[in-house]
Amino acid sequence: MRRYLLTLALALFFAGGGQTFGDQKKEAVFGDLETMNVQDAQAKAAAWLKGTGKTDVATMARFQVIWQQQDRTVLDLVAETFALGEPAAARLLADARDQNMPAPTKVPEILKDSKNSLFFRANLGLAYARALSNRRVHEESLDVLKSFRPEQVVDPSAYLFHRSVAEHALLSKAEATQSIARLLDDCGTSPERYKTVSALMLLDMQTWQDKDLGAIARKMENIERRLDLARGGPQTQKLQKEVIARLDELIKELENKAKKKPGGS
Repeated sequence: MRRYLLTLALALFFAGGGQTFGDQKKEAVFGDLETMNVQDAQAKAAAWLKGTGKTDVATMARFQVIWQQQDRTVLDLVAETFALGEPAAARLLADARDQNMPAPTKVPEILKDSKNSLFFRANLGLAYARALSNRRVHEESLDVLKSFRPEQVVDPSAYLFHRSVAEHALLSKAEATQSIARLLDDCGTSPERYKTVSALMLLDMQTWQDKDLGAIARKMENIERRLDLARGGPQTQKLQKEVIARLDELIKELENKAKKKPGGS
């Protein structure tokens, strides 16, 4: 079923006149965005932890326990190391995962501070964006991911997947298609669940039209999501006005068609 969905999505993508994957990144070589292996990621994480000055016996023992977890992803292990060595990182990730915490409204300063290493900022940013994505806080998740590149993180497929999820949810069809294209084209070892969901998103976007009822439904879903996040401000109000205006247009169109028919009312 997964292979079928992926094949069908790609066939529709090309049949629909979308750009080929090669057009998105002409110099790409298949599989050139691979997840960093555990040994290299552990070495980088250890070097970062040493740079924080926290090399006492207790901390290093906890570090070893973290990296003995064979059922966790490389990104999980790196993020746990950051939480071990930097209390601000631990708080940031905990708040992002907490459903009861207000959704953030801007990119955290810790991810923008150039005094922190790129390894720290990019991978903490990815872990943070992933947590926000799980809460459907897509705006800030996307803002964080746009601050970095997939080549700068230990798991490029996770970067591209969560970026495409945010872009799809925010109705950015071209951007989502490009992110999915690179995920499928360049990340040869990405998890099957990423490929399957990406294929479903491609299939979904092939049905999108600008001004039909489906477009209204997608905007209404986005409005509902924003209201669930207590975001009833100007942006949500703008979306609400757009929905009402388009519904008015559709009603007038139906009325005009009815008037033109004999006996119509």
